[in-house]
Amino acid sequence: MYDVVGVRFKKAGKIYYFDPGEILVQKDDFVIVETVRGVEYGKVVTGRKQVEEQDVVLPLKKVLRLADQKDRMIVEENKQAAKEAYEVCCQKVNEHQLDMKLVDVEYTYDRNKVIFYFTADGRVDFRELVKDLAAIFRTRIELRQIGVRDEAKMLGGIGPCGRMLCCSTFLGDFDPVSIKMAKDQNLSLNPTKISGLCGRLMCCLKYENDEYETAKEQLPDLGEMIETPNGIGKVVGLNILERVLQIEYSDLGRVLEFTLDEILKEGVVSIQSTD
Repeated sequence: MYDVVGVRFKKAGKIYYFDPGEILVQKDDFVIVETVRGVEYGKVVTGRKQVEEQDVVLPLKKVLRLADQKDRMIVEENKQAAKEAYEVCCQKVNEHQLDMKLVDVEYTYDRNKVIFYFTADGRVDFRELVKDLAAIFRTRIELRQIGVRDEAKMLGGIGPCGRMLCCSTFLGDFDPVSIKMAKDQNLSLNPTKISGLCGRLMCCLKYENDEYETAKEQLPDLGEMIETPNGIGKVVGLNILERVLQIEYSDLGRVLEFTLDEILKEGVVSIQSTD
């Protein structure tokens, strides 16, 4: 078991675990930590806890110290410098006529590196751009190509639901989302209805997917003939989350609704398929 604290470096960013050592670190503290990128400033979002060896990447980097007001001032200065670097880089991209879109710029805490995030449809030869930027900023330059989902996460925005984008507010990682999830939830397969601002399938399709999969295992399929309190009928409608079935009776010429519990009291769910 290892004592760790969880640290985020960006809002809704991925959580990384660090060894707090003897430092009294609590949730919501700001800390200076050692990372593969160098010294960084982050916020503790998970207080000290013990985790299994398989849940962490060894060797654990250490929390160097608690951040103070001077550190916060350095971070603010870095943010202002990043804004200026963004303008300079945009100008250089235009000069070199590169087919790329600059999304964001980030300085590491110790200013050992400046990272330029961009999107592009394909590969971009930015060697000359890097030379120009290195001459201007006199530090290590990294140009990192990102996808459209990462772009939405960085820029933020308001989703079709009227709320701020999930990816920019609380999602640390992107889970795989498939069109099958939309089908299982009986949603319209119109791309404009199930796509987010990034143009990809909405992340929220994943939220209730496990519940729908569990419900579909319990419920009969559309078209099946099942035993009900009113006799044998055909399933013509399903309210998956409510576990409610609409049953059509050919002899009665009407459709009735039953809950799954009412159907299960009969002891039989599926009789035969009409396929």
